[in-house]
Amino acid sequence: MAEEFVNSKIHPGKVVVFIKPTCPYCRKSQEILYQMPIKQGLLEFVDITATSDTNAIQAYLQQLTGARTVPRVFIGKDCIGGCSELVNMQKSGELEIRLRQIEALK
Repeated sequence: MAEEFVNSKIHPGKVVVFIKPTCPYCRKSQEILYQMPIKQGLLEFVDITATSDTNAIQAYLQQLTGARTVPRVFIGKDCIGGCSELVNMQKSGELEIRLRQIEALK
């Protein structure tokens, strides 16, 4: 269930962030991504607490990405990490480059 759920959300041309709404790092990641001119429908925040399988989802995210913490940020099929990595990519300009590569920007 968890594996299918996670894999069904990740797409090559989309930005997907697995979050918990109470997490401050998740909110910071949302703020950063909402500032980017991402095309409608290509940015999704997935609240893993809205499922009954939160622990299983986090276990699968750890298997997939090496960490079970949220946020887990996927740009296309690649997990770039969490909030710290997203902040660093924003500062360096790498975030915009990666978003352009998957043609997610307006």
